[in-house]
Amino acid sequence: MRTPEISLILATVGRTDELARLFESLAAQTYSNFEVIVVDQNDDDRLLPHLDRARYLGISVRHLRHHPANLAAARNVGIEAATGKWIGFPDDDCWYSPRLLDRLATRFAAVDEPDGIIVRWVEQDEQPLSAADLSWERSRAFRDIPVSSITLFCNRALFKEIGGFDSRLGVGQWFGAGEETDFAMRALRGGAHFTYEPLGEVHHAVNPHKPQANRQTRTAVRHRARGTGALYAKHHLPAWVILRGLVAPLLRPLLKGSFGAELALGYDTMMGRIDGMLGWRRRHS
Repeated sequence: MRTPEISLILATVGRTDELARLFESLAAQTYSNFEVIVVDQNDDDRLLPHLDRARYLGISVRHLRHHPANLAAARNVGIEAATGKWIGFPDDDCWYSPRLLDRLATRFAAVDEPDGIIVRWVEQDEQPLSAADLSWERSRAFRDIPVSSITLFCNRALFKEIGGFDSRLGVGQWFGAGEETDFAMRALRGGAHFTYEPLGEVHHAVNPHKPQANRQTRTAVRHRARGTGALYAKHHLPAWVILRGLVAPLLRPLLKGSFGAELALGYDTMMGRIDGMLGWRRRHS
């Protein structure tokens, strides 16, 4: 059995049926030399029928258990187990375009040999359609391509060099987001070559409806915003970047004359970023 070139680390908890679409898209890839490492954070065997189905489709699947649930820590477990030269991190409810892995293999083998590739999230229309290299200077100003875990693919050696994801950040933690952006910023600051490749396409549904400012949504928004605030403090970002990040969520709805849910959620975003920045400084000073 040949060693896979690409390891896809799928950390999952709670979902089952959504995995079917992802596995179908992986079975349809025009590139076949990959493995899927499923890091199962469930307390039961709900995934087993879906993993059997994936193997029936011809996908190489390894099944690991991890408790307690922590997305960043689970991905680190997968990284340690990975054998591929390159690593990606699909969500359990995303899916890949048929030529994604093919395009990645070609791009990673190019003359410039990038350490990391960011692909296009199709449903996020604001992402550009032209290739570009990322830089630490622009990233520390929060001006580069937004990094989402589903769009991030890296050379496995890079994780050995700078470490994996910071398990203090992300889903399941008080700082409720930001672990993939933190990883990219650490890599870029250390001189890694990251590039954006719009021909690589990953899919993940987005909610077309404007969020309602109910208590649950507002709590979730503030929780996630703490991750951005933590990045402000952890990476010692310039004062003007922080000020812009605090003012913009309120300023945008005000300039549009929107004084309802959008303004309320903007306030929660600002307060969550303040929470995260001060919380990080208190805990890690």
